[in-house]
Amino acid sequence: MALQVEDLRVYYQTLRGDVKALDGATFGISDREIMGLAGESGCGKSTLGRSLILLQAPMKYVEGKVWLDDELLPVHDGESMVPFRFKKVAMIPQYAMNALNPTRKVGRMIGEVLQSRGVRPRSVQAEIRRRLDLVELSPEVLAMYPIELSGGMKQRLVIVISTLLNPSLLVADEVTSALDVSTQRAVGRMLVEFRDRGFVRSMIVITHDLSVLYQVADTILIMYAGKLAEKAATETIIRSPLHPYTQLLISSLPEAGGRFPERKLAGIPGSPPPLLDPPAGCRFRERCPVAFARCQEEPPFVEVEPGHRVACWRVGTRHA
Repeated sequence: MALQVEDLRVYYQTLRGDVKALDGATFGISDREIMGLAGESGCGKSTLGRSLILLQAPMKYVEGKVWLDDELLPVHDGESMVPFRFKKVAMIPQYAMNALNPTRKVGRMIGEVLQSRGVRPRSVQAEIRRRLDLVELSPEVLAMYPIELSGGMKQRLVIVISTLLNPSLLVADEVTSALDVSTQRAVGRMLVEFRDRGFVRSMIVITHDLSVLYQVADTILIMYAGKLAEKAATETIIRSPLHPYTQLLISSLPEAGGRFPERKLAGIPGSPPPLLDPPAGCRFRERCPVAFARCQEEPPFVEVEPGHRVACWRVGTRHA
C-alpha cells in the first residue's frame, strides 16, 4: 500500500467555531493506483488533498495518521513536512496556472525549486528537457516568462515541475477545470503517462468532473459533507454505484449521445448540511430517498465487496 490514511480530521478555524471539513477519513491507495476524488463543492476533497502536504491557517489538524511507503508522514507539523515535499509527496494546486511566479523566467523558477531541495539544477538539465518533450513543450519555454505561455502550456509545465523529483504521491487538484475539452484530455493522458513511466508511484486526482476521472482514474473515492461515502473501481462507481448519494450524483450527469426527451437529468434535492454544526448520523440522510431510522447513527465506511467500500446502513445490511 503506497498511501494509508487513518481517521484523519482537519477542521477550519472560524470566529463561530470549527468547520468540520474533513471528519475522519480512512482509506488506502495502492502502488501505481490513480485514485479520483470527487464530490460536490465544499465536500472536503481539496482539504483532504492539501492536508497530505501542507496545512495552512485557518486549517487545523485535529487527529489522524498518514503513512506513505510505510513511513509515517508528520502532516500535523509543517516544519517536519519540509523534507517530504517534492521528494516524497508533491501537489499540483488548484488554479495551478496562477501558481507560477510571473517575475521569474521558467528556467530560473525550476532551478530555485531544485536548489531548495538540495539538487543542483545542472545535474538534471537533460531530464528537464526530456520531460518537457514528453508534455510537448519546447526547451525554449525555459527562457520565457509564464505570461508568454498559454493556459494549457502552463498546466503541462506545472506537471513537469511537480514531478521532477519523482515523488511517491502526486496530488493533482482540479488540474483540468480551466481548460478546454481537448486540452483536458491531453493533460489527463500526460498524468497517466507519468505514472506509467514511473515518475510518480501513485496519484490522487481531485475534481468535480467525473468524466475526467473516467478517463484517468483506476478507482474513485466519493466524498460528501466531510465524510467518505464510497470507494471502488472507476467502472464500478460509474456503472453500478451502491451509495444513494453516488447514485444520484451519477444520475445527474448527461450521457454522451443521449436526448433530453429520452432521459431527463435528475438533480439532488436539498443542500449539504452546514459543517460548522453537522447533524448526527449519516450526513446525507436529510436528502436521501431511502433513509430510515438507523441513519440517525453514523454508518461505518466498510468493505461490502472486494475493493468496494461504502458508508451506508442499507448497503452494509444488504451485503452482511
